[in-house]
Amino acid sequence: MKNPRLLLALTAAGLLLGGCASVSDTLGKLNPFSSSRPKLAKLTDFKPTADVRNLWSASAGKAGDYAFIPAVVGDAVFIAGRNGSLSRIENGKTVWKIDTDNTLSAGVGANDRLVVVGTAKGDVLAYAAADGKPLWQAKASSEVLAAPAVGSDGVAVRSGDNRVFLFDLADGGRKWMYQRPTPTLSIRGAGSPVFADRYLFVGFPGGRLVALSLQNGAQVWEGAVAQPKGTTELDRVADVVAPPVADGRQVCAVAFQGKVACFDMGQGGALAWSRDISSATGLALDGRYLFVADDKGTVYALDRQTGSSLWKQDKLVNRGLSGPAVGRGLVAVGDAEGYVHFLSREDGALAARLQVDSTPVRAAILPLGSGFLVQTIGGSVNAIEAQ
Repeated sequence: MKNPRLLLALTAAGLLLGGCASVSDTLGKLNPFSSSRPKLAKLTDFKPTADVRNLWSASAGKAGDYAFIPAVVGDAVFIAGRNGSLSRIENGKTVWKIDTDNTLSAGVGANDRLVVVGTAKGDVLAYAAADGKPLWQAKASSEVLAAPAVGSDGVAVRSGDNRVFLFDLADGGRKWMYQRPTPTLSIRGAGSPVFADRYLFVGFPGGRLVALSLQNGAQVWEGAVAQPKGTTELDRVADVVAPPVADGRQVCAVAFQGKVACFDMGQGGALAWSRDISSATGLALDGRYLFVADDKGTVYALDRQTGSSLWKQDKLVNRGLSGPAVGRGLVAVGDAEGYVHFLSREDGALAARLQVDSTPVRAAILPLGSGFLVQTIGGSVNAIEAQ
């Protein structure tokens, strides 16, 4: 199964036709769901210290070669699948479900009024959160691989050709567009834009985190999360694929074949600290810690102010981990066999485990009430209570 969060966009066929063995080996490392990936580590026994149970489950439809993430707005959960289905769920009950009559490639972004999804053709589709009524349709320049971000200033969409659009909430009119050059080789995948403070934060190939003005889309500052290095194009892939995270004055991002880096928004994007950890699946923040699962399957807890290591958990190596979520004293990560692993926030010890289905958890896990929300590529959406 291909993983669009990690699959390289092979835009230079001539380059990749040379050295086929090394290319194949490298692609296997880049894509944990590929047939050439390292064998998944066996699950180890442990004494559970937390209670987890499935509160409810729903079917969103299979993800195909894409990564679908739900949206949580208050008590409402919005889910979508490749087949075009879009639903609103509250406390496990389906409030409404529609067929968008489109093959979807990304979802879902939402607020209390609007639900937005994207397609491989670059269509951006908006529906009423209350009843699923179609509201407007807009157009990006290429396939939409990440969930649109819905904020008070508009709907932000990142397209596969490294363009960022801001559309009007009311009618989908384009407010502005930001374009960045596309490198010869990059990871086929993109994290959602993130609204924070006066900016829209977006990660790009080449290891860059960019702060865009919400008013006109102009670049305000740029931070280096990674510096591409190496002798080959494959070696030099260093992309910010996962969405950044922001809290207070701090914004952090992680790059594949790069680093975790945090920047101070109050100091014009000055680098606060960085650590050599490579990941394409994302970060989670709480009041004290930053959590990240690296490409090999090691989960780290770092001090969010200094970047110093607090603990690491390496018993999930080569299990194709998702981005983490934190809550209830636990850190949750999914894996390539549909398991969700719960680690102690304080020391990283394995605390609980639950299998939601047998397909990979590709999208980041989300906090939900007293637990977590998980969507697999098989289309299973599960609300898990943890205590």
